[in-house]
Amino acid sequence: MVYNELIHTYKYQKGDDYMVVLNNEEENIKLQMLKYEMAKDTLLNHINGLMREFELSHDYNPVEHVKSRIKKEESAITKLLSRGYEPTLENLVLHVHDMVGVRIVCSFLSDVYDIVKLVERSEQFQILEKKDYIREPKNTGYMSYHLRVYVPIYLNGGKELIEAEIQIRTVAMDFWASLDHKIQYKFSGIVPQEVMDEMYKCSLDIKKLDHRMLDLNMTVNSYQKKDR
Repeated sequence: MVYNELIHTYKYQKGDDYMVVLNNEEENIKLQMLKYEMAKDTLLNHINGLMREFELSHDYNPVEHVKSRIKKEESAITKLLSRGYEPTLENLVLHVHDMVGVRIVCSFLSDVYDIVKLVERSEQFQILEKKDYIREPKNTGYMSYHLRVYVPIYLNGGKELIEAEIQIRTVAMDFWASLDHKIQYKFSGIVPQEVMDEMYKCSLDIKKLDHRMLDLNMTVNSYQKKDR
């Protein structure tokens, strides 16, 4: 595994000092993880509220499902080490921007951009960065819309802003991303070119499918309007 290889290298380089900083910061780490959990809960509540308001106004719910997670320790450390950072709490906060993650999966392509607009207009979030991997997919074929945001939480010490990432994609894009994740895990991040090429071709098919389904949905809606 990539994680085990990186940790082995780090242990070799640092010797007995391996993870000593993190061990000394155990209480601070527990507090930071609590902040991440609070930010995730706050983010989910805000998103659920926005979706309920949208459904009330449009008589339509664009969301198929919402998933959330706190990035696992192994994954966070792997990201830090692969980028040349020591696995310290300070580096975790400064350089791992997706410790808190929420994924919103929609039915149609147009729904993705409707939800993006909702989040952008909301006063509950502070937008830090936007990345449209739908209009400009990654070279692997990955497609999704990413928003990096600050989420406000409230502790005894007052208000604090915690970074989080919101991913918004269609069901078809989510299926591709889920399969890609399994493939990356199976090959420990070193995927054969043949498999990568086939996954890229699948992403092109998914893009076409999303557009066809959107066109079909617009046709269905036009018939419903005639019947009214």
